[in-house]
Amino acid sequence: MGIFNRIADIFKANINDLLDKAEDPEKMIKEMIIEMEESVNKTTLHVASAIANEKLLERKIEKARKDVIDWEQKAMQALSAGREDLAKAALEKKAISLRNVNDLQPVLEQSRAMTNKLRQQLDQLKAKLEEARARQSTLIARSQAAKAQKQIAQAFSGVGSDAFSKFEKYETKIEKLESEAEAFQQLAGEKTYLDDEFKKLATSSTVDDELLQLKAKMGLLPSSDESGDK
Repeated sequence: MGIFNRIADIFKANINDLLDKAEDPEKMIKEMIIEMEESVNKTTLHVASAIANEKLLERKIEKARKDVIDWEQKAMQALSAGREDLAKAALEKKAISLRNVNDLQPVLEQSRAMTNKLRQQLDQLKAKLEEARARQSTLIARSQAAKAQKQIAQAFSGVGSDAFSKFEKYETKIEKLESEAEAFQQLAGEKTYLDDEFKKLATSSTVDDELLQLKAKMGLLPSSDESGDK
């Protein structure tokens, strides 16, 4: 009846503890259901065999009892015919049949006791099997919930959080790249501003020179004497 102890261990066990073991609780429960079904089938065969043996003993005892009556009647018939020798032989057969009845009777009682015991064990096995089948889905649901809870707990505790750490690492890297790009854009803007200012200076100087040349060509510039008088 070790199967009873095993299924009781599953019923009483903490599913979270089972998850830490090598055995898969869901698989273990299904295997135990199958094992219990096999035990029920084997016990049913034993009960059937015990009942058959009991019936056989009953038939043997019944035949022996009939033989007792038959041999007694034959003994009486032999005496009526004046055959004491045949009557004596018949009474010897009667004694053998009566001894068979007395010998087989305790065996029949033992067989009945064994059959009753096997019937009780079969009823217990069937009841346990029904209980296990009824609780199978509940236990499997508890196992799956415990697995999910364990995975969530591991994620929050840092166990198996490689994806989260990698995500944060890449996020930091992207922020750094964005900052560098912004800095380079700022530097590029300052350089463009300086280049523009220097270009403006160069353009202004060229325009002034051309303006003087144009004035000189048109005679609009004051003469050197007028410049000296002044």
